[in-house]
Amino acid sequence: MFIGIDHGTTAMRFAGESGKFKISREAAKEFSIEDLSRICPLDEIEGIALCYSMGDNISSITRITRVKNRGLVSQDGAGQHIGGGTKVFDEVAKSGIPAIVIPGLHRGSPTDPRFKVYSHQSSPEKIGIAYEVCHVIGNDIIVSDVSSNTVTLLVTSGKLVGAFDACIFAPGLLHGALDVDAIRRIDAGDCTANEAFQHAGVKFSLPEDERMRSVAMFAAMECAALLMLNSHARVALAGTLAPVIAPEVESLLGRNVAVFDEWCASSGLVRIARDVFCGSTSVLGLDVDL
Repeated sequence: MFIGIDHGTTAMRFAGESGKFKISREAAKEFSIEDLSRICPLDEIEGIALCYSMGDNISSITRITRVKNRGLVSQDGAGQHIGGGTKVFDEVAKSGIPAIVIPGLHRGSPTDPRFKVYSHQSSPEKIGIAYEVCHVIGNDIIVSDVSSNTVTLLVTSGKLVGAFDACIFAPGLLHGALDVDAIRRIDAGDCTANEAFQHAGVKFSLPEDERMRSVAMFAAMECAALLMLNSHARVALAGTLAPVIAPEVESLLGRNVAVFDEWCASSGLVRIARDVFCGSTSVLGLDVDL
């Protein structure tokens, strides 16, 4: 049995071949390794693939015992720091169960160098999403994960080419890029940059009846931009908002869009764990360091 653990914005999702469950990141502060017995007996777990925060201090899929600072350059950065993800990571690390840590995409990653104008492209759970989507619909894909934030990735011939991170382009429900108004508030000392990022989503900027149409438009724009690099790629949406915005995205792009749910990341991580512990040395162009 292999387990995938998705460190999402609002929840931790745990999946295996025979079950799944999720808990809030606040509740995850009480996590113990025995909680995985909700999926299967602990002695049946052959390997775990997990994510932690931005994953910007590793560029390979790395055995957890080889990872420093939980795979982070710094704990500081965009996003909410609660402690649940830290507890899950540390419980897995001390359990003795074989585990691998998934990297994010950043300047040290083997992506198209042009994307490295920005320091960060994607957090680690999106790698699980991309792997699952490739398994289902093929090795040339664009997938936009749309929920609290929006992150869109391009895979060509089974290798990651690049991605737009949440703080660069399209807004999600809660998070988004910093515009002129946000910069002014930061400069005036009214909020930190991280606080501005966490309140840049459509929930805070638009009336309710315009929110989903706007999320759909910007997600479609990210997909359209990446289609410029691979016009034959199939387009997919994942995340909690995927089924909500899919019809509008299809209309804007003029093509069919595959829809995956909020479990796409953890399911893809299960698949990564199985493949890596069964001998794969590369996943979507990322090296494996065991």
